[in-house]
Amino acid sequence: MMQTVAGWHVELEFQEDATHTRAVALVRLRDGSEVRAHGHASRHESDRNQPRVGEEIAGARALNELAMQLLTKAHEEIDTDSGRQSHPINI
Repeated sequence: MMQTVAGWHVELEFQEDATHTRAVALVRLRDGSEVRAHGHASRHESDRNQPRVGEEIAGARALNELAMQLLTKAHEEIDTDSGRQSHPINI
């Protein structure tokens, strides 16, 4: 049976104007480090103004970038600990 030994809380913040949405995603890890990523969305002039949609797109892009940074961090830690180059970590 698996036990929960850690939990992560991801924070997302948005900045918006009439045509652009920017997102910042942040997670604090158990080792005290933070990983931060950004995402962006632009509304086409023919689209109706739907801020929630811009948030979803920008947020998804920020979370995707956050995931890639976490995979890179883990890969580098495996290599450092093992003293060799490990196989790439795929998503």
